[in-house]
Amino acid sequence: MSKHTSQCPCGSNKPLIECCKPIHLDHAKALHPEQLMRARYSAHVLGLVDFVVQTYHPSCEAEQHRDAIAESVNLKWLGLDVLNSDIAESGEGFVEFKAMYKEAGSEYILQERSRFLKEEINGQSCWFYIDGEYPEPPPVEQAAPPSPVKSEKTVGRNDPCPCGSGKKFKKCCG
Repeated sequence: MSKHTSQCPCGSNKPLIECCKPIHLDHAKALHPEQLMRARYSAHVLGLVDFVVQTYHPSCEAEQHRDAIAESVNLKWLGLDVLNSDIAESGEGFVEFKAMYKEAGSEYILQERSRFLKEEINGQSCWFYIDGEYPEPPPVEQAAPPSPVKSEKTVGRNDPCPCGSGKKFKKCCG
């Protein structure tokens, strides 16, 4: 048996038939935005372009972008790491994740904070992907250039040494 028919590609460590497959068959079974996001990732791995298109929010008009969505689905997806998921008081759902993929021989990481909205469709309440934000890379901290040490008072050669020895500076530390 191949990995795709036993373990769910979403990284849940559950069998596909108990995890994302029921959602692929009936998208209303995703009761939380994270479940829909995991099912959408699995759909990418399994090549389910129709599912990905159908789970975009209706306002996205995803059918018009089917070719671009298919290109994304047809990448080699390597793994999913869900970082955070929640439902805000506004009713919007959010899922932050990292998805690893390979394209043209190079590996990449897509990190996104996806936003989901719940809509009534044909009498069923369903979550839909609406959009996502890419996190800003952390600012690169640069060390401040060293500032020159300046003394308020310059010590003359014949002045007492500031170390407290009682000798002239030129005979002690100078």
